[in-house]
Amino acid sequence: MRLSSPRCLVLLLVWNSTGAGRILGRIKARVRNVSLQEATEPLRRVEEGRIHQQLDHLDRLDVSTFPQRFFVNEAFWRRADGPVFLYIGGEGPISESSVLAGHHVVMAEELGALLVALEHRFYGDSINPDGLKTENLSDLNSQQALADLAVFHQHISQKFNLSRRNTWISFGGSYAGALSAWFRGKVPAASGLRSSMTVYVQEDASSSPHLPLLPFALLRCSFVFLQFPHLVYAAVASSAPVRAKLDFSAYSRVVASSLANEAVGGSGKCLAAVREAFAAAQVLMGGNASRVAADFGCCQMPKNLEDQMELMQNLADIVTGTVQYNEAGGLMSINELCVVMTNTSEAMAEETRPYNRLVKLAHIYRSSSEEPCLDVSHEKTVTALMDTAVYLGRTAERQWTYQTCNEFGFYQTCEEASCPFSGLVTLRSQTELCRMLFGISQHSLPERVAFTNTYYGGDDAHTHRVLYVNG
Repeated sequence: MRLSSPRCLVLLLVWNSTGAGRILGRIKARVRNVSLQEATEPLRRVEEGRIHQQLDHLDRLDVSTFPQRFFVNEAFWRRADGPVFLYIGGEGPISESSVLAGHHVVMAEELGALLVALEHRFYGDSINPDGLKTENLSDLNSQQALADLAVFHQHISQKFNLSRRNTWISFGGSYAGALSAWFRGKVPAASGLRSSMTVYVQEDASSSPHLPLLPFALLRCSFVFLQFPHLVYAAVASSAPVRAKLDFSAYSRVVASSLANEAVGGSGKCLAAVREAFAAAQVLMGGNASRVAADFGCCQMPKNLEDQMELMQNLADIVTGTVQYNEAGGLMSINELCVVMTNTSEAMAEETRPYNRLVKLAHIYRSSSEEPCLDVSHEKTVTALMDTAVYLGRTAERQWTYQTCNEFGFYQTCEEASCPFSGLVTLRSQTELCRMLFGISQHSLPERVAFTNTYYGGDDAHTHRVLYVNG
């Protein structure tokens, strides 16, 4: 089977980790748009639809619903016995590209698969008008998302009259990769949590796709395990962070390793230059913030420590976004970034210091994104995260921030000596948002993350027939 060549070196990075600034989100959106433009199948082959999902699958007395968006591509499907490839949406909107581009689409063409994609609850168009209010975010979690997948499985099975001959395979990357693995998960009988209630959708949905779906028991208990390993035959989990981690310092370590990796255009000299540039910027900001603001084209003067952290995070995003997406259509490749940071040609003679090279990187970003200046106001960031209005094109930062506070952590810190960026980006500075935005105490975060790992198994996820793909 021929697969398109991989474009991203660092597959284990979380796509939208909290702690990342707004720039990384914009780079991600750019990559998504490039993916859609490169799709080979015409859009007219794609069907877009909505399914009304229950907001709380564990409470059958609560009839509140929300519209959940999905896409279907039948272009390659061999109807009688062709498999079904389920693309799972993660912490952002999905689009037609979810069933038009990617390795799963290449394989679908070869294997005659039906392609379906489901958007994650509370992201993109899959949200109610009041869904972002803090009191309503309790229905946003991975357990409910897995139940959404089960309901969607039955919807597609009925819509296309599927039988057990139509084998289901789930696909997901990053957080959605973890969901793909967990969709195949099952708590072992020996688990200490097994004494809690386990809820199944139906005994064998593949053999009887028209059986009534769910009735989830109404009994409330300390743990309710929603398990659906029978609904998909196997799962592909790309760069799946199955172990939640409060302090995700490993992120910067992997970025640093990639910057030094000659196989992808990096070098030890490049990593050293990046490290020196950030150190110089932080020192200069301590004594001459106006100079730094002018150099990097900031919209505002960094007036306090929080604004300085915002600037340093944005600058780090330019580097991490490059590493995370490499040649997938982001700002530039690792090789191109390292050329800027280390080039000794005559054209770069006036910018010999790494600090000046970092300034040039910021200018390249602003030019390519058509941003007149870098917004470094932490107050504006917090205000935007507090906005609960639902409108077309809004970012997913509030939703994902809530999930990291409530379930996962994944805070990209820079407090270790190995981190090549600014030490201003600390765990405390990032988790403070949990209290400010949602009233979630910083002291409760370790327990929340520990529960997630206990629930799903962490690195020892209780899964079978799951292909974990990591770089």
